Amino acid sequence: MVNFVFAVRVPRLLERFGRPRVLAARVALTTVGMAWLSRLDLHTPYLTGVALPMVIIGAGQGLALAPMTSSGVDGVAPEDAGAGSGLVNTVHQIGSALTLSILTAVAATVSTAHAAADIAARSGTALTGSAVLLALAVVAVLTLIVPARASRK
Repeated sequence: MVNFVFAVRVPRLLERFGRPRVLAARVALTTVGMAWLSRLDLHTPYLTGVALPMVIIGAGQGLALAPMTSSGVDGVAPEDAGAGSGLVNTVHQIGSALTLSILTAVAATVSTAHAAADIAARSGTALTGSAVLLALAVVAVLTLIVPARASRK
C-alpha cells in the first residue's frame, strides 16, 4: 500500500528534481529502512522494529522503481526500446533470484543455541546483507547514473 501511494507521486518529483536526484534519494531511503529493519532480534517490538522500517522501505521502493527502470533504458534508440526494457526486467529478475540465494546462504551460516533465536539471528543477518547491497546500489547510482545524466546536459 505504501509503495503504491508513493509511486503515484513519482512524476511530480521527477519533474521538480530530475531523475538522478530522485533515484539517488529514494534508493538511499530504502537503504535506511533496510538498515533499520536489519536490527531485528528476538525481542524487537513490532511497531518500531518492523512496521516503521517497512513503511520507509515501501516508500523508497515506490519512489525508486520507475526512475530506476527509466534510467536503464535512457539513451536507447527508439527502435530498441522494447528490447532495452526487456533487458532491464530480465536483469531485475535474475538479480533478485541471485541476491536471494546469496542472502539465504549467508543467513544459513548463523547459528545460536536456541531455535527462535536462530530464526531472528538469521533474519537479521540476511537483512543486514540486504542493507549492504542497497548501500552499494546508492554508490552505483551516484557514480554511474548521476554523472552520466549530468554529462548529457
